[in-house]
Amino acid sequence: MKAEQVKLLVAEDDPEMLALLERHLEREGYHVIAVNGGALALGRLRTESFDVVLTDLKMPGVDGMEILRASREVQPEARVILMTAYASIDTAIQAIREGAYHYVAKPFRFEEISLVVSKAVEDRQLRAENIRLQRELEGRYRFENLLGKSPAMQAVFALIQRVAGGESNVLITGETGTGKELVARAIHFNSRRAKHAFVPVNCAAIPEGLLESELFGHVKGAFTGAIAAQRGLLLEVAGGTLFLDEVGAMPLPLQAKVLRAIQEREVRPVGGSETCPVDMRLVAASNRDLKAMVTAGEFRDDLYYRLAVIPIHLPPLRERVEDIPLLALAFLQKYAAGATRPVRGFSPQAMSCLLAHPWPGNVRELENVVERGVNLCAREEISVEDLGLNMGPAGGEFTLKGLGPRPTLRELTRAYISQILDQTGNDKEQAARVLGVSERTLYRWLVKRDQSDNSLS
Repeated sequence: MKAEQVKLLVAEDDPEMLALLERHLEREGYHVIAVNGGALALGRLRTESFDVVLTDLKMPGVDGMEILRASREVQPEARVILMTAYASIDTAIQAIREGAYHYVAKPFRFEEISLVVSKAVEDRQLRAENIRLQRELEGRYRFENLLGKSPAMQAVFALIQRVAGGESNVLITGETGTGKELVARAIHFNSRRAKHAFVPVNCAAIPEGLLESELFGHVKGAFTGAIAAQRGLLLEVAGGTLFLDEVGAMPLPLQAKVLRAIQEREVRPVGGSETCPVDMRLVAASNRDLKAMVTAGEFRDDLYYRLAVIPIHLPPLRERVEDIPLLALAFLQKYAAGATRPVRGFSPQAMSCLLAHPWPGNVRELENVVERGVNLCAREEISVEDLGLNMGPAGGEFTLKGLGPRPTLRELTRAYISQILDQTGNDKEQAARVLGVSERTLYRWLVKRDQSDNSLS
């Protein structure tokens, strides 16, 4: 924000001092509204918006404390600076406790006023930016921004919406790249804990010897290299949500300590003797079969049941092919915004290629492929060559024979499924394997296709 965009309210009952302050701050480039006395300042506060309020503390009638309280009530984002004599320092300190940004003791130098006002403006801008980023972040993880029109994903979204407002632990399962952390963040940012921290911990990425210290913290001298005490992430979450990603990688001894922390709602730092209470919601995720790990003795059954109070499973992308066009177009819009040339869509051949690919890396792989396509595209439409994927499975390439010059996504999907069925001799089991979906999913597609055909007859 430029100085001339900053609006200051100056309240002082000494006309000479008021004029001096007004001239000085205007020379600094600020837009200054100078008023004689507190009553006029209150009237301005109720009708105009200010970035900074500079007011004398001791004034007849309405004093600086009343102006502070009024400002906190009607426009709390404004920064209030009090000017006071040395005899009133105690009152000024009380004003700081009530929300004043700073105070300046009289007599002061105008350079001091300039510095304090500048810092107040900077603080005001930083707070405004933080609020903007927080709203942007909350908007990014609204439920409607989780994409998927398939029945499987609609069921997931409905479940997320039901559990977000509660406090129960959630276990999210699914293959790598299905968006488990995105779901965890959506749960947090749509919960009562949204204004507190979301703390992600990748249990597979932190060495086993350090993971306990990261979670619980440690006291000074707890181990070699512990030259200072450190708060653990279980305390840093402070009323928010702790996200334990890849929780299946957590070593068994540490699992017991995490279970105790969940049950007792308290933690003990490594090497410490005192416990500290924790306030958090726990969301965990795993791309491994935790039930199988429990059977194999690799994961504690009591911890599993503590984590999986509400289980949410994310299906792989190959089982929800109908979501591919929606996701691909969303990623295209995301990366096309920063592209040097306009990229408006996919060629029919490129979209058919996306529909045919098995996507072992799931949504994350799809995003990477689309980003590549946007960066390599030399035209307005992404081509097959831009994607860098094979056109189809080994059974034969997908062709556009029989389709119009610009087929719809539904027509492409129907044509591709029909071609695979033809190539496999209508063997549903083999066709499902080629398509990378379950027989149940293929059957659901065929029912939709037949219903659509009947509606046209």
